[in-house]
Amino acid sequence: MSIDLSLDRLHTLVSHLPPYTRPTLHIAGTNGKGSVSAILSSILLASTFKVGRYNSPHLVSIYDCITIDGAPVPAELYHQTRQIVEAKDKELSLKSTNFELLTVTALQVFEVLKVEVVVLEVGMGGRLDATNIIPDDVVLASALTAVDLDHQAFLGDTVEKIAKEKAGIARRGKPFILGNQTHPSVDGVVQSVVQGAKANLLYAPQVQRGNTTSSTDDTNEDGFSLLPFRKPAPQVVHIQLSHLSAPLSLRLPLYGDHQLDNLGTALGVIDSLLDPSYRNPLQYKITISSISSGVASVQWPGRLSFQEAQIALEDNSTVNMNLLVDGAHNAASAKTLSAYITHLLDQDAHHSPQGGPHTVNVTYILALSHSPPKLPIQTLSELLPIRLHPNSLTKINTSVALPRFSKPDGMPWIKRVPASELKGIIHDLVPEAEVWTPKESEQVEDDSTNLSDALQWVASRLKADERNLVVLAGSLYLVADLYRICGVNVER
Repeated sequence: MSIDLSLDRLHTLVSHLPPYTRPTLHIAGTNGKGSVSAILSSILLASTFKVGRYNSPHLVSIYDCITIDGAPVPAELYHQTRQIVEAKDKELSLKSTNFELLTVTALQVFEVLKVEVVVLEVGMGGRLDATNIIPDDVVLASALTAVDLDHQAFLGDTVEKIAKEKAGIARRGKPFILGNQTHPSVDGVVQSVVQGAKANLLYAPQVQRGNTTSSTDDTNEDGFSLLPFRKPAPQVVHIQLSHLSAPLSLRLPLYGDHQLDNLGTALGVIDSLLDPSYRNPLQYKITISSISSGVASVQWPGRLSFQEAQIALEDNSTVNMNLLVDGAHNAASAKTLSAYITHLLDQDAHHSPQGGPHTVNVTYILALSHSPPKLPIQTLSELLPIRLHPNSLTKINTSVALPRFSKPDGMPWIKRVPASELKGIIHDLVPEAEVWTPKESEQVEDDSTNLSDALQWVASRLKADERNLVVLAGSLYLVADLYRICGVNVER
């Protein structure tokens, strides 16, 4: 299905609606832009601002992609605003896409509620993304997180072409914060685009990892453990911002090394707002205390987060299961997830009271969407087989469940990679892995999920006296299915 990426329709549509005037932070990137948005929103909330945030896609329901002070937009307000936007679109015979209508609805909601600041996440790309319809004068700062290969059919077949599109959100005279990049060629491309836009290029500050253990505590009770299960402690980090008098020591409850880069990008945006030569309505309420409090309370569900689930088995017994949940859907994010799994297994082995060799049962629950030219093997080969350090004494037993995810409403182009195709790739990567797929009679192409069946299969194989790590990944649509099953009320 083709997608018209021009902004012509939107220019016409927004010109017939109340103007958008909210001060805005605009965030683009392949990976990490959601985390940066979450960190920024949390800091601004802690600074007592009324904050609107727009992320896509939604997680559990359409309402959670538009949040006010961290809570999903009220359904009545959403539908009232959406009806106005759709009526105007129909009146003008524009035939705007669902994402365009959603984006304009979000902007109108923020205008109606008169939020003090908006954190606006780009959907795809940047230059021609629907979010880039906002006027120059409302933009306080723009930021670009890590750029990698994704959506090549729309953005270009190289990292450089993709970076050029994403840097297209730069605005004249406004700060543009460039986050840490894994591809060195991105820097030069972004510099050229930002200079061409006459924006001010700033590089995200470096975040240094601190010491999470006390010198008097050799047991490190905050360390990750599988038996008994214990979540990791927040990451302790240090950073010096150029417009703060003292360095910051922070506790970041988002996991993984990549979140240090995301934190650096978010704090680079905050630092630009604190620049006394750059007058803006936010700088007078942002303090060391509000930054520390905001970082400590940030939440970003579905990204290296842990979720407890109670799974009912066929014999009416119940199994409590802790899952590591991540929406990793491309090679770069899968590599990040894989590195974090390796880190967790190392931590578990280090803090294991028994010491010596031990076995961990690692079970993946995976589903992927069909998104050429991205291939399933590119994502799966980063996850399987499990990577361990050369001197590790851990033995891994691998299992994989391959359920369907629910197809999202209003996105008919989303297609699943068939479980049979994924199973073949997994057997090539890990021949000894046990793989669950739906029965042939259940392998139907409908919009529903069979995640509950997969969870039952996983839970039935867990033993309380064994070390088990269950990882659900591959698609945010699958993550959303899990949260619905668990009855989680997502606040972002």
